[in-house]
This record gives sequence, C-alpha cells and structure tokens, in this order.
Amino acid sequence: MPDRPPLDQPPTSRPGSAPLEPWNDRALPDLYRWLDATGLIRRLLELARDEDLGPAGIDLTGAAVGDESRATVGLVAREAGACAGLAAIPGLLDVFGVDVAFEPEASDGDWFESGTTLAIFTGPLASIVRVERTILNLTSRLSGIATRTGVFRDEMLAAMAGDDARTPRLYDTRKTTPGLRVLEKYAVRCGGGFCHRMGLHDAVMFKDNHIAGVATDRLAEHARALVENARAAAATAGIVPAFIEFEADSLAQLGALLDLETGMIDAVLLDNMSPEELSEAVALRDARRPSVALEASGGVSLQTIGSVAVTGVDRISVGGLTHQARSIDLGFDADG
Repeated sequence: MPDRPPLDQPPTSRPGSAPLEPWNDRALPDLYRWLDATGLIRRLLELARDEDLGPAGIDLTGAAVGDESRATVGLVAREAGACAGLAAIPGLLDVFGVDVAFEPEASDGDWFESGTTLAIFTGPLASIVRVERTILNLTSRLSGIATRTGVFRDEMLAAMAGDDARTPRLYDTRKTTPGLRVLEKYAVRCGGGFCHRMGLHDAVMFKDNHIAGVATDRLAEHARALVENARAAAATAGIVPAFIEFEADSLAQLGALLDLETGMIDAVLLDNMSPEELSEAVALRDARRPSVALEASGGVSLQTIGSVAVTGVDRISVGGLTHQARSIDLGFDADG
C-alpha cells in the first residue's frame, strides 16, 4: 500500500464552510460510543444473532460436535485495505453470549496489508465457530466501505497535490443498507470521510422534489418560508438541526438561494454540474454569500472526483462510498 496520511484525523473546515456536525467532531472511539448509545447497533447485533441461531438460540452443528477444546484464532486479512468494525466485536460477543476473549491487533481506521492479523480470539472452539461468520460478515463489509472511502480520499488529495487545507470534505449519503446505516457511516469515518446527516431527523435538506415547480424568481421567497417551517418543526420536537441545505440544479437556482439573508441556510448542494459549472458556482458564492458551503454531488466517481475537487467546492458527497463498496476478504485462521 502507498504511504497515506492517517485516516482518523481531527476534522478541518475552511472558515465559513460547512458546519461541524456532532458525528464529525468526534474521534473514532468516541464516535462509536456515541452511535452505540442510540441503541441501534445493539438491535442490529441482536438481529444478526437471531437470524443465525433462530428462536431457540442454538447452533445445531456445534451442538452435534460438542467440542469444547480451547483454541486461538486470528482475524486475518486476505487482501490489503482499511480496518473498520473492530469496535463492534465486544458487543457482538456479548449478544451471542459466548465466553471468547477478544484482543485487537489493529485499530479501526488503520490501513493493513494482506496477511495482517487484525484481532485474536481465544476460547472454546465451538463458541468461536458460533460467532465466526457474523464477525467476518460485519468486519468485511465495513472494511470494504472504509477502504473505498480511503481510495476516494487519495484521489482527492492527489488532485489537490496533498493540500489538506484546500481539499474538500468527502461525504457519504443516506444510500445505505437498511439497518446498517450507523455502522456504514462509522466505516466512512474509518476511511477518512465524513458523515452527511445521519437521517431525516437531525438536519434539513430540501431536494429538487421538495421545490419542484417553483419558478426561479420565486425560489428565494419560497425557500425562506420552508426554512421558517423547518425551524418551527424542529423547535416543537426539541431539535436543533445540524444544518439547513438546499439542492440546486442550475446556476440560476443557486443565485436565487444566495439572495437569502446570511445565516438562513448553511449549504447548497450542486447536483450533476460539470467542473466548469462548479467553478462558476464557487465564484458566484464567493462574491455574494461566502458563508454558504457548496457541495458537489451526483455521479461522482474515482475518475471524476479529482476534477471536481479542484473547482473550490467545500464538500463532495458520493453515494457509492457505501452502496458500491465491495467487502474486503477477511478470514479466521487457527493456530497450528
């Protein structure tokens, strides 16, 4: 693997750019604890247990073998990648009710080579086998997302000649596997990316379907009313939105949104714009409303992210970090 900057680094942001969301202001260990406190991870792990062990909570094959000999087994990488998901293993062992000792040999956010031992498990062999596949499924999937995120991040850094201060933030989207969202977003952070809103409940984002049919010359007035409605709904629920964002499909729509007073919105998502249009959008924003962050989105790939990054946008969101990620090949190797 080539030399890379550390993945779990304190988030940076240019003055006046995207607000610092609480899920992006935390180092990985604290982020995992924060996500775990929602109860969503525990529910996911219980579902993973129940789909394997069924209502009776039994491994029929293991019960037939009845082997309680002790073993030491390593979680070993069969290919290079970025590590994600080790933080979930203690909870998984607890949910499965197995007396297996877990010793991490790496940390979430680490790059690893093929052949690297990421963790060691010691305990009754039957208990290790009972939970083996779920551990592999989870860590392989999350490490695949972290790896893909890290590769996208590399492409941006290369395009920016390693200039971290000017490199846009790389964001995920809500294009996640139902039930796995908080862990998949955690994996994006493990790969050096940032999390967009966690769900519909914590930030406000008006997309094209929300403002369909609104003429450009009425957009600012309409947007102002929508923002006021959103703030009222949030206040009723006792929520402070992490940010308020609008999607713009054209430079004309962006111009109308920039007519809003400073502080009315935090960001504008520029959907499916060419690098030339993105550069024009940045110049327009810089001249009229520097406090508004610009986010490029829509079909961004490894082949195009460099040309998007150099336009001066603050954020780039890529749904493919999660929904196009390939699981990393990990396996269990027993000593001897």
